[in-house]
Amino acid sequence: MEEKIEQQSEKEIDLRVIFGILRKYLIAIIIVTVIFGIGAYLYSSFFIAKQYSASAMIIVNNKSNEKTTVTTTELTAAQDLAEVYSIIIKSDTVLQQVIDNLQLNMSYEQLNSRISVSSVNSTQVVKIAMTNTNAEFARKVVAEIVEVAPPIIVDKVEAGSVKVISAAKIDNSGKPVSPNLRRNALIGALAGLVLILLIVFLKEMFNNTFKTEDDILNTLNVPLIGIIPEVDGKEFNQP
Repeated sequence: MEEKIEQQSEKEIDLRVIFGILRKYLIAIIIVTVIFGIGAYLYSSFFIAKQYSASAMIIVNNKSNEKTTVTTTELTAAQDLAEVYSIIIKSDTVLQQVIDNLQLNMSYEQLNSRISVSSVNSTQVVKIAMTNTNAEFARKVVAEIVEVAPPIIVDKVEAGSVKVISAAKIDNSGKPVSPNLRRNALIGALAGLVLILLIVFLKEMFNNTFKTEDDILNTLNVPLIGIIPEVDGKEFNQP
């Protein structure tokens, strides 16, 4: 029982020490955190290139003939084909033709890294997107992909149909999709907070000076004979 009380007392003392250190350096902690947050925000605003996104959507079917009803099996097959079509869209057969048609000054690998193709919510709808520093350029490339890809897909798969359900357009109302200024500012502020806390606690950890009577009693475990009070030097100058 006594050991539990003693351990609890030590924890309370440790917490008081920690809060005392935080209170002592509170202003410095706040200043450093704010500076890092503002610095990350300004760096993201002026030194990181803004990226814009453009996208289009197509729908794929596993049968070329149109029917009034679609069975569950056919819908599942169409969803599977969406993955196959995604691979075809990012292939050099499609993208190299897009490069040639638009006379782009970039390689297939460079364009491929900028293009993303994904199935929308595991449906037969496929979204084609591109990010670039030039929003209109991204829209133009996506529009050309949507123009070039469908006949190549039908020819390679030898079945199915591809129709455009959403023409190429600039996403996010024309605003940049990256960098995320708020997120970067928050990351910068957290980095500054961690750094200043690390410095503060390391400084206190390696500080071997005694600041209070309790420090002497707890460290040296010897009785305290007396205390020399701190006297203001002005008192000695008084007549």
